[in-house]
Amino acid sequence: MTLLSLFLQRLALEPACLVRVVHTQGSVPRGVDAWMAVWPDAVLGTIGGGHLELVALLAAREGLGRADTPWPLLQRHALGPSLGQCCGGAVQLSLQRVEPADVARLRTELTPQGSPLALFGGGHVGHALVQVLARLPFQIHWIDSRDGIFPAELPETVLAEHSDPVAQAVQDLAPGAQVLIMSFSHAEDLDIVAACLRRQRERGDLPFVGLIGSRTKWATFQRRLRERGFTDTELAHITCPIGLPGIQGKQPEVIAVSVAAQLLLKLSDSGKP
Repeated sequence: MTLLSLFLQRLALEPACLVRVVHTQGSVPRGVDAWMAVWPDAVLGTIGGGHLELVALLAAREGLGRADTPWPLLQRHALGPSLGQCCGGAVQLSLQRVEPADVARLRTELTPQGSPLALFGGGHVGHALVQVLARLPFQIHWIDSRDGIFPAELPETVLAEHSDPVAQAVQDLAPGAQVLIMSFSHAEDLDIVAACLRRQRERGDLPFVGLIGSRTKWATFQRRLRERGFTDTELAHITCPIGLPGIQGKQPEVIAVSVAAQLLLKLSDSGKP
């Protein structure tokens, strides 16, 4: 269950104070839209930790304990010696009492609007990747040809789709989607790669296409893809193996962290937040 789900689940039962970062200047621990939810006996989320968070926490609980609190409360904090934090920037916070009636609104407001990512494959690595990526700035389209492969509950940022043939789903991916290919069979992988290359040839809107596997696998795929009419220039758009160089280990969790870091670097290179 995600942090947002936990917050909304408890909010449905009792009011809370929602603390949000609404403006920043200079070097700060968290960016705009970072949030934490405060109850008299619990906290979920973080606005960066340290003395800044403690001051906001105390103000939130004091506000919840008074009937005459003039919500929303606005606070501006310079992150200098007075707070014991040497970031050097400044943060403006909004503290607002929220109630069960606000659950639907907050589900929309607080759900991250991430960069589109298509993940083909619901195997061990696919499951590990979803666990990592669901907490990062991605909107995940998770695709597999097999029935019963997806968990019963998925994070808000994940949409699961059964597609058979699986390569058919490539045509409907969001423009600008990064693509990861790790299906249960090499035959499916090859068809998905070919579909991505055809779409790239037609639209040029898939900035990253990564294929799990060894250099030997990719060498075999290149030969077969050339036989299907793809050029070396087109094949150069495929990244295989995937993951950051130098990170060792074949455990699904290790691969997931390595690939997630690679995707974040791609986002940074593209200038997206």
